[in-house]
Amino acid sequence: MDTGDRLLTPGEVAALFRVDPKTVTRWAAAGRIGSIRTPGGHRRFRESEVRALLEGEGEFDEDNPPGSPAPQPGAGAAPRAAGSRPGGY
Repeated sequence: MDTGDRLLTPGEVAALFRVDPKTVTRWAAAGRIGSIRTPGGHRRFRESEVRALLEGEGEFDEDNPPGSPAPQPGAGAAPRAAGSRPGGY
């Protein structure tokens, strides 16, 4: 079913948001922006959804809009002792 919606690469989306393409990939992996996968496994983004997000009509979490840093796992956790490594080795 062809909706006529153009598909954008991570690089094209990144240029619109003025971020690195890897950031766009991270947003997709975190579910912050919808993507589809090509048969070769590459991500593509619907232009209509990207434009809606740019215009503020999308469904991004208001606490984490595009361009804002994503919450980091372990944020607020107690710092490790100097010289210690995760996993205790």
